Amino acid sequence: MQLGLIGLGRMGGNMRERIRRAGHTVIGYDRDPGVSDVGSLAELVQQLQAPRVIWVMVPAGAATQSVIDELKELLSPGDLVVDGGNSRWTDDEKHAVELGIKGIGFVDAGVSGGVWGLENGYALMVGGDRENVERLQPVFQALKPEGPYGYVHAGKVGAGHFSKMVHNGIEYAMMQAYAEGWELLEKVPSVENVREVFRSWQEGTVIRSWLLDLAVGALDDDAHLEKLRGYAEDSGEGRWTVEAAIHNAVPLPAITASLFARFSSRQDDSPQMKMIAALRNQFGGHAVESSK
Repeated sequence: MQLGLIGLGRMGGNMRERIRRAGHTVIGYDRDPGVSDVGSLAELVQQLQAPRVIWVMVPAGAATQSVIDELKELLSPGDLVVDGGNSRWTDDEKHAVELGIKGIGFVDAGVSGGVWGLENGYALMVGGDRENVERLQPVFQALKPEGPYGYVHAGKVGAGHFSKMVHNGIEYAMMQAYAEGWELLEKVPSVENVREVFRSWQEGTVIRSWLLDLAVGALDDDAHLEKLRGYAEDSGEGRWTVEAAIHNAVPLPAITASLFARFSSRQDDSPQMKMIAALRNQFGGHAVESSK
């Protein structure tokens, strides 16, 4: 299968490589000429055979809208656009209408896997018409982890990103729980090796998880996270999850508290947020701030 891929950053660049390893042709475009296969979006479209498939991996909001606006003038009826970034589900509905007027299909794909996806595969949550989703199956199969899990056609347009948003909200709460436990262990004088306590939880306990493994990896690099400032950003999905909960009258006390804890980290140097920052860096390569 032939695919155009727009956005070759931490995720997009690795996705291009994984799809190519599966035997497909990927032509990538990025504003950085050092990683781009072509010089412009127009050149990308020209090099693809109709009907074209283009996967967009750029930041949510204005950047994605700009790409959609340009693509709807470059593409033809029967072409298909996939938004694999972290767009808000309401933007997906808007983009599907905008492209649909031109006869261009649209699918939204929530993608999880971070910097580890190249080797481990990416979990995919997809929204869109069944015909368009079926057309993309070779790419989904190339990207997903081996085995029966890691892919779902979640529903209509917007369902993929809504599912990924909830996934990230749960992630917020899980990281917050690990961070709170870590700070309490660090505080008690009788516990002399917090890192090894965390390591002991990796097997045989009900709280073992990949996040726990990443926490141990972070502590192996910096046993007391002394190199980090207790500051953690939020990427937007946590806020959208809480807003959706309010709109649907669904109580989310743990996720909401974890979001507010990140806001607090921007006022003080929070020990818990050192662990949150370390975990975000471990799984997604997100930037951290030095303690000095």
